[in-house]
Amino acid sequence: MLSYLHAFHAGNVADVQKHAALTLTLSMMQAKASGIACFDTHAGSAVYDLNSDRARKTGESDTGIQALWMRRRDLVSEDWKPVLALLDQLNPKQDRLRVYPGSPSWFRHFLRTDDALTTFELHPSEGGRLSDWAAGQKIRVLQEDGLKGLLKQLPPRQPRLLTLVDPSYEIKSDYSDVADTVHKAWRKCRHGVYLIWYPILTSGLQQGLVSAIENSGITKVLRSEVSLKLPPERGMTGSGMLIVNPPWGFGDRLSAMMDDVSGAQCLNVKHRLDWLVPE
Repeated sequence: MLSYLHAFHAGNVADVQKHAALTLTLSMMQAKASGIACFDTHAGSAVYDLNSDRARKTGESDTGIQALWMRRRDLVSEDWKPVLALLDQLNPKQDRLRVYPGSPSWFRHFLRTDDALTTFELHPSEGGRLSDWAAGQKIRVLQEDGLKGLLKQLPPRQPRLLTLVDPSYEIKSDYSDVADTVHKAWRKCRHGVYLIWYPILTSGLQQGLVSAIENSGITKVLRSEVSLKLPPERGMTGSGMLIVNPPWGFGDRLSAMMDDVSGAQCLNVKHRLDWLVPE
């Protein structure tokens, strides 16, 4: 099944949390000069038009990145600066955002000479747009299953590793497949940093993934969850991130970022952060 298109959901609350965690991780890891091998297992099409018919059909960015953008001058945490810098670069002098970067664009914004980025996208049209976007850049695009593809690429040539795993979970087996893949990847590269996104659902399906990671033997797993203060009766009520091997001090800095945007005048969410698995 390949029906999911992120264009319907680009810039929503989940993207804000996911890309806050990603940019913070990149910023903190790049405090050291050694190269980072970056992997994006479900890359999408890299750039999204928030005025497109697909984006306007759901309007999810209105309560996500658009709400943050309207309150950007009130943000206290310095760690929002790289986020705002790229948004401003793509939307110069705009009061309302039109262009929103997907995860490959966030990775590219931070890439240094000794870093590398490998992206995976199985959906034919999304993969085609991703390839067009990446043409002429130091970015590998592989149109194959990102979970299987990641394992084939490990261990990387660079001394450090950062992987974002964020499938759509439109297939129920994704929850167990993600947990199994991250466990195998961790066994190959225990020093790697792994960011795992998952939806928080009224059905509770995400708990299978969380429990599998918790009981896998993987150590040092931080959990970040944002919950909508006005959740729907069915479907997605929030957004979660599991961060394996977070940089030292990451939790406090991510909490500060999410505290900035959690009020009713911005994202209207509650944020909690705890250690799913301590060191």
